[in-house]
Amino acid sequence: MKFVMKTVVASTLLALAGGAFAQQGETVKIAWLDPLSGLMAAVGTNQLKSFQFLAEEFNKKNAAGVKFEIIGIDNKLSPQETTSALRSAIDQGARYVTQGNGSGPALAIIDALEKHNARNPGKEVLYLNYAAVDPDLTNSKCSYWQYRFDADTSMKMEALTTWMKDQADIKKVYLINQNYSHGQQVSKFAKANLSRKRPDIQIVGDDLHPLAQV
Repeated sequence: MKFVMKTVVASTLLALAGGAFAQQGETVKIAWLDPLSGLMAAVGTNQLKSFQFLAEEFNKKNAAGVKFEIIGIDNKLSPQETTSALRSAIDQGARYVTQGNGSGPALAIIDALEKHNARNPGKEVLYLNYAAVDPDLTNSKCSYWQYRFDADTSMKMEALTTWMKDQADIKKVYLINQNYSHGQQVSKFAKANLSRKRPDIQIVGDDLHPLAQV
């Protein structure tokens, strides 16, 4: 996970350093919108610090002269709070926002940016999606203003079940997933793909557990 995060952030900064919006001597503000409070605070804090650390390292070595500032804003893992956080980010001058924890907040960003960008030509904001993996985000809810770095749930499960297909010792599978869109879709695609690729495998359990609850 640390390697993936480092690769995603580094790729983001490299792309923005050469982008049309970035000029030598400019500070590019990237608003990070994910949880910094509640039961997911530890996860969010680690991710934010990773973004900030890599931005600082890139600033030291960037020959293009473009500086990056990561603005951390707590979205409380809520779509409604995410919309408010997005408004705050735009008010602070961010032209790029990044988020990855939860597809509900991701959908809120996409919907809000579609409206904002249509109303503010020349001041568009780009959403850099580093981990929200609902397939709808690049299908029925696909947006020109979103760039997703990660494979979606259907892709991940296609790869996993393709590997499982050739493991003759796998006879039974018990599915335990988080009870939100990603976990529900993991269950859905696991059952569909296994029935197609290895119909002999028995699904002996299919449970969903609460996420970020005591």
